[in-house]
Amino acid sequence: MKKNNYQGGKNLQPTIYWTYFEDGPWRFLLAATDGGLCYTGSQNRDVEELEAWAAKRFKGSELVENAEKLALYVEQFKQYFNGERKVLDFSIHYEGTDFQKGIWHALQDIPFGETTTYSAIAQIIGNPKAVRAVGTAIGANPVMVVIPCHRVIGKNGTLTGFRGGLEMKEKLLELEFVNKK
Repeated sequence: MKKNNYQGGKNLQPTIYWTYFEDGPWRFLLAATDGGLCYTGSQNRDVEELEAWAAKRFKGSELVENAEKLALYVEQFKQYFNGERKVLDFSIHYEGTDFQKGIWHALQDIPFGETTTYSAIAQIIGNPKAVRAVGTAIGANPVMVVIPCHRVIGKNGTLTGFRGGLEMKEKLLELEFVNKK
């Protein structure tokens, strides 16, 4: 996957194009700007989730349903969910604090089919006492799956918080463990 290639200023009010990704049991919303994929929705949620997110992160942006604009993303997600792809290699566009961006960059280095812990991420960023802040930043990840926050688990090995729900997190990890070879 390509790391955030968009380095423009905040709140430039880009047009946000969106469509639903549907493949087998998977159904969630994908959204992108001209800078790249900017949002991955939660399993089986509707466009209201995107509207609420966009109102906070990209105030004043126009939301336009456009499956054609998201065809590349949809195709790579299909390949990922069908075990044909381990890396999603398209541009992503996200906005966040420098701390959040640092966490999201660290998450992108977690290998496919492997997990790490919140405390390990805090160590990686050089702030071992920031475990709760790391968890908060991970929870704000706008592009789940692409930035693999599902690969972060509790220190005791349990599945913990995930914007898409623990069932989605568990299914993503199972999919990766099965297709790790």
